[in-house]
Amino acid sequence: MEIFEQFPLGVYVHFFQHKVRINRMNLFYSLRWKRMLGYTESEVGNTPDEWDKRVHPEDRKRCQEVLEAHLSGKTPVYESEYRLLCKNGTYKWIMDRGTVINRTADGKPLRVIGTHADITRRRLMEDELRESRQRLADIINFLPDATLVIDRESRVISWNQAIEKMTGISAEEMLGKGNYEYALPFYGERRPILIDHALRPDMQAKKQYTAFYRAGEILFGQSCVSALPSGELHLSASASVLRDSRGEIIAAIECIRDNTELKKLQDRLNRAEKMEGLGRLAGGVAHDLNNVLGVLVGYSELLAETVPGDSPLKRYAKNILQSGMRGAAIVQDLLTLARRGVVVSEVINLNQVIADSIKTPEYEMLKFDHPDVRIRTHLAEGLLNIKGSPIHLSKTVMNLIVNAAEAVSGCGDVTIRTENRYLDMPVRGYGSIQEGDYAVLSISDTGSGISADDLDKIFEPFYTKKVMGKSGTGLGLAVVWGTVKDHNGYIDVHSEEGKGTTFAIYFPVTSEGRTEAGKVIPPESYAGGGESILVVDDIPEQREMALSMLKRLGYRVDAVPGGEAAVDYLRSQAMDLVVLDMIMPPGMDGLETYERILEINPAQKAIIVSGFSRTERVEKAQKLGAGAYVRKPYILENLGLAVRKELDR
Repeated sequence: MEIFEQFPLGVYVHFFQHKVRINRMNLFYSLRWKRMLGYTESEVGNTPDEWDKRVHPEDRKRCQEVLEAHLSGKTPVYESEYRLLCKNGTYKWIMDRGTVINRTADGKPLRVIGTHADITRRRLMEDELRESRQRLADIINFLPDATLVIDRESRVISWNQAIEKMTGISAEEMLGKGNYEYALPFYGERRPILIDHALRPDMQAKKQYTAFYRAGEILFGQSCVSALPSGELHLSASASVLRDSRGEIIAAIECIRDNTELKKLQDRLNRAEKMEGLGRLAGGVAHDLNNVLGVLVGYSELLAETVPGDSPLKRYAKNILQSGMRGAAIVQDLLTLARRGVVVSEVINLNQVIADSIKTPEYEMLKFDHPDVRIRTHLAEGLLNIKGSPIHLSKTVMNLIVNAAEAVSGCGDVTIRTENRYLDMPVRGYGSIQEGDYAVLSISDTGSGISADDLDKIFEPFYTKKVMGKSGTGLGLAVVWGTVKDHNGYIDVHSEEGKGTTFAIYFPVTSEGRTEAGKVIPPESYAGGGESILVVDDIPEQREMALSMLKRLGYRVDAVPGGEAAVDYLRSQAMDLVVLDMIMPPGMDGLETYERILEINPAQKAIIVSGFSRTERVEKAQKLGAGAYVRKPYILENLGLAVRKELDR
């Protein structure tokens, strides 16, 4: 037995006699075995119970079963890991390996030799690794994002709770699956997804995504999927490889998030920013056009009143005036697009707006151009009133009717409907419709419908499927959008290709009553009596136009080209009224000029004029004491009424 003392492991030898395990004299434990457990040679005897009493109770039965299987010849070797009690009361993990080296003729064991190795450190490391892996598995499992992990062979090794909920497929069904099985719940087909491109980079991968980029080893991608139980979603995902301590790739992980609502919010924000940018452009163009049209409209109106009635010049002047007014209407479209166009705000009823719209020559021409389209109205009795601009709302109604009729190929229907509706919770449309009382205008057609790709673009300026300049300018629905927003309303669009489209517009109702339409006012009622007026405008043609009109009405008029000149003028000479342009770049604007004028004369009367709609600066000037706001281009009656009212105030 001395040779066993040279072994680096603890050694034991069991001797058997026939069927009976021999006594303690027939069992040997090496000194190294005893020292491994903290004993001296004399503290441990060579009897079977020395081993039995030191085996951990939880391990004893398992050890006995493995040993009996080997002794009976069922296994070629005996191998088991278990705990043995040390002298200091602690347990060490032991790797026990042994084998029968002699058997009787009938196969019964005669001699067993084996070794015990201290594997405590290894087992502790394995336990720590197991706990670490479990913690990692728990972290992945409870991540709020849908997460999966695949190994180098593209087999699923983790499928967390969030992805179970997203796909409706449990981890038990997916774990161990390969061959792109994990792509089926998202795309309905086996194909590489982002996690595969992280594991095996593919330069063509970006074509499969609406957004795709790489930052180091991390891939980011966005795509639309339609196979999930919740329907079509827009998903955002990130994927990366996982490496071991040697830097070798061992797996890949992908985290997936449903960002459908965020995408919708981003789209709405992008639309709003685009409309705002185009609106600013349109507003600037409209401002310059107004300056040109102001001269055409104003002088043609003065010329038409000056020449004799039988003169051909009177007809020419009226034609110029009508063309100028049509040009002004186009400018109104641009200003509506710029959301600077709604000046008038009166109590109106949508039923009356619709009734007036279907009596116009434009409507009759539409019916003539589309004889096979039936246009029907279903107007609700007792429809609640709204506040707004009849001109802009009439334009909106006609734009929608024209679009609906032109969407119908051959025979079909266009239905105009109004109703009162109360929303007790927000509704998602082309924007978020808040709760409240609304007068709802809906115009539907049985036309070809609008594709999903086009539906998000229909309100963009100059976006049209019609022939540009022939049947559409691309501004119609953009003007509708601007008008609805200016009236604090909402648009909801539903369309299905091949079946038709419905535009539903929600306008907040008002409890105010309607007033009777204004009557024609004779010029004598707003004529001047020699009062003095100072016109302040940076555009020479506009100053001349205002001078001509006001002199014709009987006022004494002078003019200056800007705010600084007006302040200098009024320091030396008092005027009964100041006609003050609001926008005069690059100098002082109308508000700043009026503030400086009030320092000279706190009681100075003034009216504000501009090519834009009433802004916050206009309202501030009016709070300081300025009177009416007059919209360019100048119309003799509008300017005369505003001046007379302020002078008489």
